[in-house]
Amino acid sequence: MPRPPKLPQGMPSAQQVLDFIQTSDIPAGKREIAKAFGLKGQEKIKLKALLKDMAEEGLIDGKKSAFHRMGGVPKVTTLKIVAIEDGDLIAEPDNWDPEAPGKPPRLTIREPRPRPGVKRPPALKRGDRVLARTEETEGGSWIAHPMKKLPSRTEGLMGVVEIDKTGKAWLAPVDKRVRQSAPIADVGEAEAGQLVIAERVGRSDRAGVKVIEVIGDPLAPRSFSMIAIAKHGIPHIFPEEVLEEAPRAAKLKLSEKTREDLRHLPIVAIDPADARDHDDAIWAEPDGQGGFNAVVAIADVSFYVRPGSALDREARKRGNSVYFPDRVVPMLPEVLSADVCSLKEGEDRAAMACHLHINADGKVSSFRFTRALVRIAHNIAYEDAQKAVDSSAPPEYLANLWEAWRALCAARTARDPLELELPERRVVLDAEGRIAEIAIRERLDAHRVVEDFMIAANVAAAKALEAKTAPVVYRIHEPPSREKLIALRDYLATMGKKLALGQVVTPGLFNRMLKDVTDEAEKALVMEAVLRSQTQAYYGPANAGHFGLSLGSYAHFTSPIRRYSDLLVHRALVDAYKLEQPAPPGSIPASSGLSDRDRDSLQQVSDAISQTERRAMEAERDTIDRYVAAWLSARVGEVFDTRITGVQAFGFFATIVGLGGDGLVPISTLGGEYFRHDEAAQALVGTDSGTSFASGDRLKLKLAEANPLTGSLKFVLPDADTNAIEPRGNRPDDRKRGPGGPRKAGKFMVGQRGRPGNIRHQGRKK
Repeated sequence: MPRPPKLPQGMPSAQQVLDFIQTSDIPAGKREIAKAFGLKGQEKIKLKALLKDMAEEGLIDGKKSAFHRMGGVPKVTTLKIVAIEDGDLIAEPDNWDPEAPGKPPRLTIREPRPRPGVKRPPALKRGDRVLARTEETEGGSWIAHPMKKLPSRTEGLMGVVEIDKTGKAWLAPVDKRVRQSAPIADVGEAEAGQLVIAERVGRSDRAGVKVIEVIGDPLAPRSFSMIAIAKHGIPHIFPEEVLEEAPRAAKLKLSEKTREDLRHLPIVAIDPADARDHDDAIWAEPDGQGGFNAVVAIADVSFYVRPGSALDREARKRGNSVYFPDRVVPMLPEVLSADVCSLKEGEDRAAMACHLHINADGKVSSFRFTRALVRIAHNIAYEDAQKAVDSSAPPEYLANLWEAWRALCAARTARDPLELELPERRVVLDAEGRIAEIAIRERLDAHRVVEDFMIAANVAAAKALEAKTAPVVYRIHEPPSREKLIALRDYLATMGKKLALGQVVTPGLFNRMLKDVTDEAEKALVMEAVLRSQTQAYYGPANAGHFGLSLGSYAHFTSPIRRYSDLLVHRALVDAYKLEQPAPPGSIPASSGLSDRDRDSLQQVSDAISQTERRAMEAERDTIDRYVAAWLSARVGEVFDTRITGVQAFGFFATIVGLGGDGLVPISTLGGEYFRHDEAAQALVGTDSGTSFASGDRLKLKLAEANPLTGSLKFVLPDADTNAIEPRGNRPDDRKRGPGGPRKAGKFMVGQRGRPGNIRHQGRKK
C-alpha cells in the first residue's frame, strides 16, 4: 500500500498512528512515528503514553523499535512455510505466541521474478524459514516478500527410525508437538531404533524425508541434550578459526601496572557445586560507620574477546551458554570459559571490579568500576557456604558478607520487588551419565546473598553508563499488559478474590495479594496465576525499567562468560570510564571497548540475544522433561500425588508434586459421564455428578505412560485400566512392532502445557 504523501504535523490520534504503522514501508517504531508527525519535547512523552495505551487496548503489538497492528505481522519478520495451497507457498510467523488470541496469520509467499544476469535463489519449499518483508492488502490478507532464506531447524525432523511389517521405514518424532510419523525415502546407514536427523526431500509430506545424520541410541546417556541441541538449532561446534584464535587470546598478559591490584582481598566465588564456570565473586567488610564496603568482581571477558574477532562473531551468534544436566554448550571455547576467564581459587585473574558502598540503610550510596587483578580466596558451593555461616564460628569473610547482605536485604524489602517462590528441578547424574536423582533444588540464604550482590552490581552498571550518556543494553521487564491483568482478574474472581484494575499496578500489589492467602495450596495457585500475568523479560537499548525487581534502571553485568549482553555492558564501561587496555599488535583486535558495529546495531543484537535466550530456556526445559520421563519410565502403573496445571476441552494436565513433569489426562479416560469445559473457571465439570477437575486441584493419579524421547507423560485416574490405553514407549516390543503407517493424532501424546495452577481436592463436588 502506498505511503501517504504528507502527514499532519503535531500529536496524532490513535487512528492516525495505526494508519501510519500499516502504510509505512519501513518498520515503524516510536522514533519513526515521532519523526513522521514532527513531534518534539513533551509531545514525545505524550506519544509514549499513547502507544502504551494502544498496546493495552489491544490495538498494536510489537516493541518500541517496530510496532504493528494487533493480530497483524511486523514489517520485517521471520516466517516458516507451512503449506502449499493452489500452487502458492503459505507461511506463518515463526515465533507466534501460542497463548495469543486467534490463529496465526497466514501469508502468501511472493518470490521475486527472475532478472536477466541475476542468479535466481534456490526454490523455497515447505518447512523452510525465511526473513521476509510483509504487506497487508486492502482486503486484509497478507503477502510476504522473501529477503533471505534462513538456516533450517531440525524441529520435527529428528526422530527414531521405525520399520513396519512391510519393511517400510518411518521417522517417529521426538518432539511432543509433532503428532505423525513421516515416511523415510532414504534411510541411508540408519538402523531401526536409532535416533537420527532427517531433512525433507520434496515439497509435500508424501515425498518423505531422508536421513542425514545418525546420532545412535536414543536412550543412551547424553542423548537427551543432543536431541534438544539439534531440535532447537543450537550452535555447538566451534569453527576452526575460533578454536585457533582462542589460545592466542588466552595468552594475553595481565599488567599489574594498569590494573587495580585486589589480590590481597579474600574475595570468594559462591556457585553451584557442579558449576562449569565461575564468572562472579564477592567481598565485603564493615566501614566502621554502620555501612559496608564491597567488591563484586566479574570475569573480564572483554579483555580477551575483542570486537570484530572470530571469538566475538561466534559469541554474538550464540548469544549465551546453554546448560544441560550432562553438558554445557558454552558461548566461548573452553580454554576461555572454563579456564582463563573463570575465577578459580588461588589463580590470578583479570576482573572488572564494581566497588560498592552500602550505607546503614542497605542502599548503595556510591559505586565505581575498575579493571582489576584478583586472586580468589575460595571457590565454595552454596550448600557449603550456608553450612559454614550456620556454624558456631563462621569464617570472617563469610560473616562479613552475610552482614552486608542483611543490609541489602532490608533495602530490597523496602523496594518491595515481586516475590514468587518458584521451585527449580535438579537432575543429578552418576559417572556413567545415568540419572541418580531428580529433586527440587533447595533455596538457601546463600543463593539470596549472591543474588542481591549481583543485582546491586547490575544496577550500578546501568547507572554508571547513564551518568556518561553511554549506550546501555538494558535488561527490561515491562509491567503486565492490560489484557493479561483482565485475564488474571477474571481468574481470581472464580476463586472469590478481587483485583481492582483502577489502581497503579506494582509488584507490591501482587505481594500483598499472596500474603493474604493463608492456605498453602491456594497460595501456590495464586502465585502461578500471577506468574502467567507477567510479561517476558528482554534486552534492549531503550530503558523501560524492570517491573519484577522494582527497579528503574537495570542491566546485566555479572555473567559475561555466558551472556553476550553482559559483554556489551563491559565494553561500554571500558569506553565510558577510559579503561582500555589494548592488545599487542597482530595478536587479536586491539580495542576492548564498543565497536562501531556494536553501537550501530544495539537494537538488532538485543533482539537477537533475547531470542537466543528464549531458545536456550526452551531447550533446557525440554531436556529436563525428557530426563523426568526417563526417570519415571520404570514406574508406570504407580499412583502419585499430583496437581492439575491446566485444563482444556480434551482433558487436563497434571504434574507430580515435588518432581514436576506435566502429563495429560485424556477426557476419554474419565469414564462415561459427559464433562463440560468451563473455560473461565479452568475446569472440567461433570454434567450429571457435578464432579469437577479444576486447575490447581490436588489429586492422586496413576502414571499410564512415560516417553523419554518426547518428554511426555500420560496419567489416568487410579481405578482406570492402564492396559486399555496401550502406552507407547514402555513395552519391550514397541520398537519392533513399528508404526505400520503414519501415526494418527491419538497415537502420540499431545504433551501441550496447560496453564499452571495448584489444586486442593480430588474430583471435588460443586
